[in-house]
Amino acid sequence: MLKKDKNLKLYYSVGEVAEMLGVSESLLRFWEKEFPQITPKKAGRGIRQYRQEDIETLKLIYHLVKERGMTLQGARQRLEDNPKSSATESNFELVERLKAIREELVSMRDALNAFSYEQVDTLKENLQAD
Repeated sequence: MLKKDKNLKLYYSVGEVAEMLGVSESLLRFWEKEFPQITPKKAGRGIRQYRQEDIETLKLIYHLVKERGMTLQGARQRLEDNPKSSATESNFELVERLKAIREELVSMRDALNAFSYEQVDTLKENLQAD
C-alpha cells in the first residue's frame, strides 16, 4: 500500500500535527512538557518541527489519554515501560488500522450513493448485454 504524499514530508508544523490529531496546539505543547519522548526539532524563533516518530508518539498518547481515558501519569508510565513490547502498541495499531478501513468504507459508500437508480439500471443492462 502506498503512503499518501503528506507522509513524505520530513517535518510537520505544530498546526499540521494539531489538525491531524484534532487537538489544539497548546495541548501539544503541554504534552511536550509532560512526555519526554516527544522531542520536536526547534527551528529559529522556537518554531516546532515534528518528525514522523514524534507524530506516532503523539498518536499513542492521544489513544491512551483521550480514547482509553488514562491519566497523564498512567500514560507516561505506559510509555516508559517500553511500549513496543506491550499490548498498548498492538491495540493502538489495531485502532489505527480500523480507522483507515472505516474511512475507506465510508468513501466507497459515498461513491455508491452518488449513483442514481437510472444509472444503476443502465449499468445492469450493459453488464447483462456483455
